[in-house]
Amino acid sequence: MARKKAAPKAVNLLIVAQAGRLQYEALLFAASLAHTTPPGRFRLYVAEPQPGPLWPNDPRINDPAVREHLQALGATIVPFTSHHFGHAYAYGNKIEALSALPKGKPFLFFDTDTLVLDDLHQVPIDYARPSASLRREGTWPVIELYGPGYTRTWKALYDRFGLDFESSLDLTQPDEYWRRYLYFNAGFFYYSCPHKFGQRFLDYALSIRDDPVPELVCQSLDPWLDQIALPLVIHSFGGGRDALEPGWLDGGTTCHYRLLPLLYAREDDRVVEVLEEVSAPNRIKKLLKQYDPFKRMIYQNRGHKVRAMFDRDDLPPREQNLRNQLKREGFWMR
Repeated sequence: MARKKAAPKAVNLLIVAQAGRLQYEALLFAASLAHTTPPGRFRLYVAEPQPGPLWPNDPRINDPAVREHLQALGATIVPFTSHHFGHAYAYGNKIEALSALPKGKPFLFFDTDTLVLDDLHQVPIDYARPSASLRREGTWPVIELYGPGYTRTWKALYDRFGLDFESSLDLTQPDEYWRRYLYFNAGFFYYSCPHKFGQRFLDYALSIRDDPVPELVCQSLDPWLDQIALPLVIHSFGGGRDALEPGWLDGGTTCHYRLLPLLYAREDDRVVEVLEEVSAPNRIKKLLKQYDPFKRMIYQNRGHKVRAMFDRDDLPPREQNLRNQLKREGFWMR
């Protein structure tokens, strides 16, 4: 008699929310998750930074109705303390927030500016082999005329942490071309234990920030620090660019839209449909309209004016070109 296949472990989803834009993005994320993914396998945690010396103002969600509706959508709001980053480098929230999740259970982190478009249950993730978003541009390092190239820069970092550099390379790409080197957008990432992943992420990020290798002398670490450390962490745990089949996350199942003008300018019709469907109920509409870019883009139809400006089959080659065009036409909002 064939043995029954063991049911997959429950997976903890993590986003970070705080006062301002992120609390409204978190609400939209939670609504899209509830709309597309049946309850059961995933549990949504919303990590909330707490007041402390690294925050000049109280960073917690400051709208009680947003907090209440997040919980009504199934989210568990958990606090975490900023020991190393805080206001000065808010991208560090995603590193320090991992400690707020239950230890030893698989997790999947998303930036709040993400929409869930389809059932997350379908995504074939092996949580023992971490990966992250490959929807990115070659933003780091910035190669200076007389400075080290990609190979010297990245190899110095792999050497710092005792990692094998050669096995991280995509040898189908040319030498000194950014795609040859392991580089991710940190809009999503996952692993089998948030504490192991988070501690290593923190250790690597602090080492790079506080004691940079000489090859980084020409390089800016802000805002790129998380995306510099992330591929090193993923490689150290045996993951990589091929650990997840393409087309799922940051594809047909989720969309990291970044900002609403970019969503309306470049994303597929399906993304706009999900956005407008999950933001339509009166209760969530009342809350989202408090954030001006959401009010104008979604509810006052500016988004569709943006959409009419661009041919999705012939977009500008770089995101910065898209941003510049939106700014020139008066549609840039964040």
